[in-house]
Amino acid sequence: MSPAEATTGAHASATPRGAPDQLDLSVVIPCLNESRTLAACVRGAQRSIQELGLRGEVIVADNGSTDGSQAIAAELGARVVSVDVRGYGSAVRGGIAAARGRFVITGDSDGSHDFSEISLFMDKLREGYDMVIGNRFRAGIRPGTMPPLHRYVGNPLLTRVGQLFFGSRVGDFHSGFRGFRKDVVERLGLRTTGFELCSEMVVKAALFRLHVAEVPTIMLPAGRLAQPHLRTWRDGWRHLRFLLLYSPLWLFLYPGFALVLLGVGLGVWLFPGPRTVGGATFGNGTLLFAGMIILAGFQAISFALCSKVFAISEGLLPEDPRLSRLSGYVNLEVGLTAGTVLLLAGASAWAFSLGAWGSHHFAATNPDGTLRVVIPGLVVLIVGFQTILLSFFLSVLGLPRA
Repeated sequence: MSPAEATTGAHASATPRGAPDQLDLSVVIPCLNESRTLAACVRGAQRSIQELGLRGEVIVADNGSTDGSQAIAAELGARVVSVDVRGYGSAVRGGIAAARGRFVITGDSDGSHDFSEISLFMDKLREGYDMVIGNRFRAGIRPGTMPPLHRYVGNPLLTRVGQLFFGSRVGDFHSGFRGFRKDVVERLGLRTTGFELCSEMVVKAALFRLHVAEVPTIMLPAGRLAQPHLRTWRDGWRHLRFLLLYSPLWLFLYPGFALVLLGVGLGVWLFPGPRTVGGATFGNGTLLFAGMIILAGFQAISFALCSKVFAISEGLLPEDPRLSRLSGYVNLEVGLTAGTVLLLAGASAWAFSLGAWGSHHFAATNPDGTLRVVIPGLVVLIVGFQTILLSFFLSVLGLPRA
């Protein structure tokens, strides 16, 4: 067996001859040009495996290093797994896929994680938790280990957004030091390729209702000489974008409902006639604006439903009992009926206005009263038409696929 194919180093217990392929623990270390710190990380992981008496392996998921990191890992007895698709998330996912351990612990290769803390994760995993996240803020972040913008703004803000959107109690969404049961995480269907994988794992753990614990972990100064792979604004946006895309409620539904309520409120207030507030008069122009708000809000609600159904059908999100109950009452036929009723209601408003104009022999009249009927009628007619299209599209999304 070549060094690159070895599952553990000299400091870790080897798999006995004739034992099953599955090990107790796989330590996955993603790597991209970390020759300066990689050896210490591998040795630390191997030492912990030995001290805990585990049958384990150390996997270095190499993401295209050109500084000899692969040779260092192989010489120490770690198993080197080459991951061609660039990105932190790709490397971690490649390492997880290659892992033979029942449990997997991931840690960075830049020296910022203390692999002697692996025992903290194993204690929680043995208690029955599906996932254990290392919280750097609980143990205290040493000076110089995290830029102030990341420590006081980026990490806390994105973590709060994740907690709000998904109901997670994890206090450090972005720590790369974490452990989990391999079989459970494989069912999550992780897909992201960059640093946002950290958020994806926590978000899906909350959505799939996994048992998650946190342990305080020390963050050490990174030992690399080169610039860090993390880019503040690019990767911060990728984290936020992921949180938004995985939460149709906050991205589409809640803003949509807010717009519809605002538009309906304005429309009801202005329907009897112009209103004057503080010397400013609000008339048909504002009523038209209210109608546009309603249409925009309805579009957002439609996007929420479509994206939710699509995400569930593709396995990106778990089944939603509320949506399942709703689909039991609201099917294609109900949607078509509701849309047709709204179409007829809007057309009736137009017919009423046309009749009123005809009573004046189609002569020029004051448009104020007519527009207060035409504008709401137009909005209702468009909403009805969109409801029919939405019903058909949701039915297409719900069709069974092989």
